[in-house]
Amino acid sequence: MTTEIKSLYNAAKWGVLIRGLFGIALGIFIIARPAESIAALALVIAIWALGDGIVGIVNAFQLRGVVEHWWAMLLSGIIGVAFGIAALYYYPVLSLTFAVYWTSFWLITAGFVGIFVAMQERNMGVSWGWTLTFAVIAIIGGVFAVLRPGITLASLISLIATFGIVGGIALVVGAGRMESFETQFARAAG
Repeated sequence: MTTEIKSLYNAAKWGVLIRGLFGIALGIFIIARPAESIAALALVIAIWALGDGIVGIVNAFQLRGVVEHWWAMLLSGIIGVAFGIAALYYYPVLSLTFAVYWTSFWLITAGFVGIFVAMQERNMGVSWGWTLTFAVIAIIGGVFAVLRPGITLASLISLIATFGIVGGIALVVGAGRMESFETQFARAAG
């Protein structure tokens, strides 16, 4: 049993290290080749929509006898497949347009939800100014995202690169801490 646990721990440690190194490499690649990274993002969006749509269609038919509104899942799957095919056909424009509008939709929606939360906070008598400030900035950012699609794409790619590098470094450090913990545990047990 102990050997099995140690084997699983080692596998987890190596998995964390490899994921970290992959994240760092991905971030560096994005910084070194931003145009190719944007094209890859467009391809990922198209393939993701296609794959997600296929899975949705299969799940809808599997749940047909159990779920009353299975047709909604089927419709969602068909829309995903249609978008995926269209995004591959109109590659990369449609996928990149989707990324810009999705980002804008997310920011504007988060902004309106933030305004609602700020008003609730105000009604409860708690500090609400920062929540309202965030909400207004999110709405302005959403409008800006639609008006400046190039900057939006560059920001998304920069965010992914930063996340890859910072997250990768954190994972590599975590793998090192796992190694340190393993050494300390071996000393204490021995």
